[in-house]
Amino acid sequence: MKRYIALDVLRGLTVALMILVNNPGAWDRIFPPLKHAAWDGCTPCDLVFPFFLFCVGVSMAFSLAKYDSVTKEASAKILKRGLLLYLTGLLLTAFPFYPVYADPGMTFWQNYVYWLDSLRLTGILSRIAMCYVLGSFIALWLRSGKKIMGAVGVLCALHVGLLLLFAGPEGAFSLEGNFGRAFDNAIFGESHVYHGYTNAAGQAVPFDPEGIFGALTGTCTVLLGFLIGGLIRSSEGRQYELVSKIYTWAAVSLAVSMIMSIWIPINKSLWSASYVFHAGGWAMLVLAFLIYLIDIKGMEKPFFPFKALGMNPLAMFVFSGVLAKSLSCFLHWDSTVIFGANEWTSLLYAVLFMLVHLALAVLLYKKKIFIKL
Repeated sequence: MKRYIALDVLRGLTVALMILVNNPGAWDRIFPPLKHAAWDGCTPCDLVFPFFLFCVGVSMAFSLAKYDSVTKEASAKILKRGLLLYLTGLLLTAFPFYPVYADPGMTFWQNYVYWLDSLRLTGILSRIAMCYVLGSFIALWLRSGKKIMGAVGVLCALHVGLLLLFAGPEGAFSLEGNFGRAFDNAIFGESHVYHGYTNAAGQAVPFDPEGIFGALTGTCTVLLGFLIGGLIRSSEGRQYELVSKIYTWAAVSLAVSMIMSIWIPINKSLWSASYVFHAGGWAMLVLAFLIYLIDIKGMEKPFFPFKALGMNPLAMFVFSGVLAKSLSCFLHWDSTVIFGANEWTSLLYAVLFMLVHLALAVLLYKKKIFIKL
């Protein structure tokens, strides 16, 4: 089976953008396209994470191809990888494993207990783990493309139905009134979820954009990737036909998202049903374009660094988190002292930080070191 370099490049580009948007020089000095939408809406930054989940799904179409059903061997492999991803994400969140910003009025153990009691239990890797596990079992169980697309519809309908049925007085798709917030807070406790959102009064609202509830529709993003991966596997030797098919499905996906957005807002934080098809459509468009440029026209060389990064995606993402936290916690690094504090210098620092990881990825590739999670 021909290996599509375009998929490695798309993974690499996605991880490079994840690293870039997660590490600005100054968080209060960021160009709008590199910020997440405050709530409803979608910026280029909001497409990065679903692109990665989409790539996970495309890769699944190849890695699960040897299984024709939900066997014990397949189940063990899926669950083992899902658990490894979740634990890696939890360790990354907990790093450096002690309360860095301790309260001087409390003892060490009081600080430590407080830190443990407020440790966030979800994150990007945990969302990947949940969607990978659920998506893999659905794909192996249903097998048929039509049935899998039906499962996407059922999961989206379930997500929307629960949001509407158990909506708070603030509204089904609002920050404070959405069912996902109530569900995840009940599971994890308010102290163990993300506290970065604020309401109209400027008060912090505990809501986790990578919680369990959103994994329902996050799995749909994975399954869309799986369907495109199946299309790639069945179109070997017919590359122009493949690209035209992916473009067609991209157009359909984007059209569906626009229609759905009349009633269901495009919202990354909720991973709304309309957002699934919006982000999925863009991911299909970019993948089709890269297949045309790289696998058909042979323009691989300009994309080589991203191909290298795409061969070690999760390892490089984890390393970027460890490096960023190490600079902050151990060296008390403040990039604004050197780079200044405006949007351009903030972007410059983010690009340089990302280029360090690109260089390391190229080195690992040339040494034939590939770290799998």
